[in-house]
Amino acid sequence: LFIFFSAFNRKTGEPPLINGWIPYLGKALIFRKDAYKFLLDQQKKFGDIFTVHIAGRYITFIMDPFQYVYVIRNSKQLEFHEFANKMASKTFDYPALSKGKFPELKENLHRIYQYLQGKPLDIISDHMMINLQDIFEWKCSQATDWETEKMYKFCCSVMFEASFVTLYGRVPAADGHKVISEIRDKFIKFDASFPYLAANIPIELLGATKKVRKELIHHFLLQNMTKWLGGSKVVQARQDIFEKYELLGDYDKAAHHFAFLWASVGNTIPATFWAMYYLLRHPEALAAVRDEIDHLLQSTGQKRGPTYSIHLTREQLDNLVYLESALNESLRMCSSSMNIRISQEDFVLKLEGNQEVVLRKGDWIALYPQILHMDPEVYEDPKEYKFDRYIENGKKKTAFYKAGRKLKYFLMPFGSGISMCPGRFLAMNEMKMFLFILLSHFDVELAENKAVRLDNSRMGLGILLPDVDIAFRYKLRS
Repeated sequence: LFIFFSAFNRKTGEPPLINGWIPYLGKALIFRKDAYKFLLDQQKKFGDIFTVHIAGRYITFIMDPFQYVYVIRNSKQLEFHEFANKMASKTFDYPALSKGKFPELKENLHRIYQYLQGKPLDIISDHMMINLQDIFEWKCSQATDWETEKMYKFCCSVMFEASFVTLYGRVPAADGHKVISEIRDKFIKFDASFPYLAANIPIELLGATKKVRKELIHHFLLQNMTKWLGGSKVVQARQDIFEKYELLGDYDKAAHHFAFLWASVGNTIPATFWAMYYLLRHPEALAAVRDEIDHLLQSTGQKRGPTYSIHLTREQLDNLVYLESALNESLRMCSSSMNIRISQEDFVLKLEGNQEVVLRKGDWIALYPQILHMDPEVYEDPKEYKFDRYIENGKKKTAFYKAGRKLKYFLMPFGSGISMCPGRFLAMNEMKMFLFILLSHFDVELAENKAVRLDNSRMGLGILLPDVDIAFRYKLRS
């Protein structure tokens, strides 16, 4: 009761409060229905800083992208990891990473992300490229005439298996593809409940989700993982760390591995779908990206087709400016992440222009980059897909402006600062490689003419899913 009433007694310097009339829920329902529209409406009424009561939480939104840097740089007072750890331990069913019980486990796990950068990233990307080509060949090499499939299902099948094999290794059984397909089907069921788990809804209220989660975690028990061949260094390093903690049970370790799988594919799969969908919807984009791919293959003396093995260096991948721009443009249009920080103490957040925000210990601060991504001042015609939006004079464009001033942050699909996704470089490489193989090997086109829209049920949680699947067709390029 005290929490509910104390929010009305605003201190000097605290932002305006949008409370809602339903006790506890506040504005949760309207926010969940369409967070983007709701936040824009509040910005028009209250300006760039306001607090919203959402399901027992008081969340202060900073809407001006020039102020983002002040939130991001205050990582000592505005913490992210504690919130993320609590949410992950509840969602994926492992014990919270408390310092008393598991000293330095959080820091040790964080250190492992070095395997997703630099030279180790090149190694894991090379393995991903080989695995993607194997899966495409297994799946599509018979497509001498047009084959029709559902696009999201196709992206999910290819990306899930390639990521699984790259990270955890091959399932040596004769029916290895079938085993991974079964894991994938369970994963999709669990993933459908993810927004509810993230919203703190007890798993017991979500039908078969608890049973499915338990089955998924069992796949990652040590006795199963030791049978898989050729796993990645990043997963091996995680296993080695878990072995040092006696209080971490076998099930808990397996739950950590499952959480890592979700982090690896949960957003990459829908992002791959949107990148492919927008390219197929825009023939000029498809032609430009395909020309760039063909030119690279010619200049490096590599042949295209499922029977030939393609190798790409990081530099070659990075130089595919049209592919990267098209991918960034689809990420701009389909990402909806909420960057959350939690105030560790009562303190005054100092912003540009002598503005100050008075924060109480435990207050939430949120950045909502979708507002930036769809700002017509930053991006002309933001609802239009422009595949070359991130290219200028044939090079990558990194200068974007608002009110005549250059923005430090203009594209934020992977979060920001301390909460930035450590796997972002691998994710970008994976999506580029998927599109590279698809477009170099196959003629591809949409098989039905219908609009696919964003499903808003994951607003604030990453990449939005499509509201429907769509048929496409492909055949081997002559």
